[in-house]
Formats: sequence, C-alpha cells, structure tokens
Amino acid sequence: MDSLTQIVLGAAVGEAVLGKKVGNKAPLFGAIAGTIPDLDVLARYFVDTVTATEWHRGFSHSVLFSVLFAPVFGWLVWKLLRKKEATWRDWSWLFFWGLFTHPILDAFTTWGTQLFWPFQTRLAFQNIFVIDPLYTLPFLVFLILTMSQKRTSPKRRRFNTLGLVVSSGYLLLTLVLKGLAYKVFVDSLEAQGISYEQISTRPTPFNTVLWTANVETKAAYLIGNYSFFDSRSIVFRAYPKNHELLGSLETNDKISRLITITEGWYTITKEDEVLFLNDLRFGLMSMDPNETKFAFTYKLEPTETGCKVTETPKVPGDAKGLLASLWKRIKGN
Repeated sequence: MDSLTQIVLGAAVGEAVLGKKVGNKAPLFGAIAGTIPDLDVLARYFVDTVTATEWHRGFSHSVLFSVLFAPVFGWLVWKLLRKKEATWRDWSWLFFWGLFTHPILDAFTTWGTQLFWPFQTRLAFQNIFVIDPLYTLPFLVFLILTMSQKRTSPKRRRFNTLGLVVSSGYLLLTLVLKGLAYKVFVDSLEAQGISYEQISTRPTPFNTVLWTANVETKAAYLIGNYSFFDSRSIVFRAYPKNHELLGSLETNDKISRLITITEGWYTITKEDEVLFLNDLRFGLMSMDPNETKFAFTYKLEPTETGCKVTETPKVPGDAKGLLASLWKRIKGN
C-alpha cells in the first residue's frame, strides 16, 4: 500500500501494543516500523532495473525480516529513550508487529509480497488497489482521535480498536466484491463463447466498484472492465502476446527474470525497431477504449554483453487522463 496507509497502520498497531505504557510514543515508533520495509525502493539507486524490481517487496517484506530486525530496532529505541516505562522486549514486540503487518497488508494488493522469502512465492490476492481512500481515510480519522486522548483514557483504546476493526472489515469486504466481480467476468466469457486458459481480476485505481480482468487465450490477452453500476455486457479487447518478437532475447538472464516477475502476464510491442515488454498485471494507463499504453513498460535494448532493461517513465498527463476516464467508467457503461 502507499506510504500514508502503512504509516497509519503501523501507528495503530504500535498504539495497540504499547499505547497504554508510553502514550503517543507508541504510534510514533509504530509509524516508523510501518515505513521501514518500503526502504527497499532505495535499491534502484544502486542496482539495475530488473534487480531492483526483484528486491521490491522481497526480503524486507518477509516474516524472516520481521523476526530478525524487530529485536534490533527495539534495542535501539530502548537505548535511545532510556526510560523504564517499556522494556527492550516491549519495544521489540512493537517493532515486530509494525514490520509484520506491513507485508500482510501489501499481500492484498496486485504486486503482492514475498512473505516467505527466501522462497520465491509472491502472495498477491489482488483485492485492493495500492491507494484506496475508503481504507485509509476512516483509519486516519480514528488514529487522530486516538492520539488526541490521554494515555489512560478508555476512549483512546476504543478509538484505536475501531480504526483497526473498520479498516480490517473493509479489507474483508473487498474480498467479497472481488468474488462477485470474478463471477460476472467468468459468466460473461462463457456467454460470449470465449475459450481461455486463465483469468486474473483486480480493482482499478482508488476504488473497489470498477474491476478489471486479464484473460489469457492462446495468442492474445483479453482485458475487460466491469463496474457494479454497469447495465451492458462486458467488452473484452485483445492485446497480442507477440512473445516471438523476443527471439534470442527470451533466454537472456535479465529478460527471463523480468518475465518471472510478471508471472507470465506480459506482451511485447515494437516501436521503431525497439522492443518493449508490457507488464499486464497493472493494466493500462486509462479506461479509454483506444488506450495502448500500459502502466508498467520496460524498454529492451540489446548490448554487446546482454541486454539493457529500463522502465519507461510516467508523464504528468498520464494521471490526469486516468482520473477523468476512471470516474466516467465507474458510473457504469
């Protein structure tokens, strides 16, 4: 999830663990704990694009990381504060839950997490977008109300508990909505006589009303959108796989690793003799039926020693176009 959401979750967890003993220091250090796993993004400044992408939500988002580093961070805070209100064990427990709940929440997103690193299995339930105001904002309000109360006030624990219950309840609701959307997609494919090999569904940005499905067929991937306000049938648009365009590059180490990252959901496009690999898991840049640009695209440039892979940058206009088309499509077709 986004940084603000992880800060709020970490703060609420910190409060639940140590709020009664240390007051607002608990949500403060809980917020810090909830931020630490995402520091893996700094890898992009030191390693190549493929390696940085592999490391993102890898070791720092694992159970092993939580177990190993919670006592370290707990000891540092215990030494820093030098107060007897909380022990090293107390602070270690706070950091464990702050570090551990971060990847648990991320596992519900499209990217997922390698929770059981060093095993390569990536958990990705794909039932909530990385930024969802309906999850974060009520949670944030309850956290503010919590921190405004005295440490010993019964309201403090009540507000914090409500924040955790409401946010968790919404997360469970998104799983139900995913199931409902999945059934509609499958029924629509059957009604249209479309034969497919596998299907993957996920919510579109910032909401859980409008859903997208990636559908794999023999030669192409189909992408369709469904809003709970729709009144017409789902239209699936085809995007050729073009995997054969890779040629000998398919066995290149970086390319094969990038394909593994996409879990096989990718297409190859060619522009001015340059190849691009599009990661389908995160969809297109807008809801426009004529949209061809994907959210994550990698430029592939053969070199004397192998292949250079670079992620194509986003431009400010992309977000503006997405929001406008997204709002229109959410209201139904």
